[in-house]
Formats: sequence, structure tokens, C-alpha cells
Amino acid sequence: MSSSDPARRLRDILENIRRIRAYLAGMTAEDFAADEKTQDAVERCLSRISEAARMIGPALDAKYPEIEFPKLRQLGSVLRHDYDDIDCELLWRAVTGRLDALEAACRSELGEQRPSRRSIRPRV
Repeated sequence: MSSSDPARRLRDILENIRRIRAYLAGMTAEDFAADEKTQDAVERCLSRISEAARMIGPALDAKYPEIEFPKLRQLGSVLRHDYDDIDCELLWRAVTGRLDALEAACRSELGEQRPSRRSIRPRV
């Protein structure tokens, strides 16, 4: 499938949201701050999400302003080039507070409903 296929990119975003939630299952912010391996895994998933958003382009910006897709597209550059300035607490807040809205927007675009089973959520 072409890398520019928006539906494929939306599914990539959903898959990486699922992975982040699995990595964070049962963790507190303190656990996350102490676990470099999980931080690296979450950053990698966010990098993939950012790249998928970049490939989709600005098509969803106006439709979902609360997602802040332009910032999401820029996140990959920050993760690649400013990696030594990544604030673990900010990263935690982003993945625990913003993924639901992003997931809902992606599912809406794909014409899907949110899964009926409860998603794995980190402890906050």
C-alpha cells in the first residue's frame, strides 16, 4: 500500500497509540520517569505517529483543531533533533492526556467506532 494512503497512515497512528498504551499499562508517572526503556519505546511510537501525520498532511487540521496536527507533525523533528531536551514529565502528560482525542479523530476518519473493550490505560 502506498505510504501516502491516508487510511493506512490513520491505522498506523492507531497501532502506535495501542503500543504506547500497552507499554504504559500499570505505570505511574514516577515509574515512567525511572524507566528509560519505556521512555525510548514511547518516543519511537510518537515518532511514527508524527511521521504518519506528516504523510497525511494538513487535510485534517481544520476538521480537528483540538488535535493540533501541525504540532503533531513537528513532534518528529523535535524527537530527532532535540532529543536531549525531551522533558519526561511533558512526554508523560502528552501520552496520558492527548491520545484519546487523537484516537477518536482517527477512528472517525476511518468510520470506526471506539473498540468496545476497555483500552489499557496507564495509572495517573
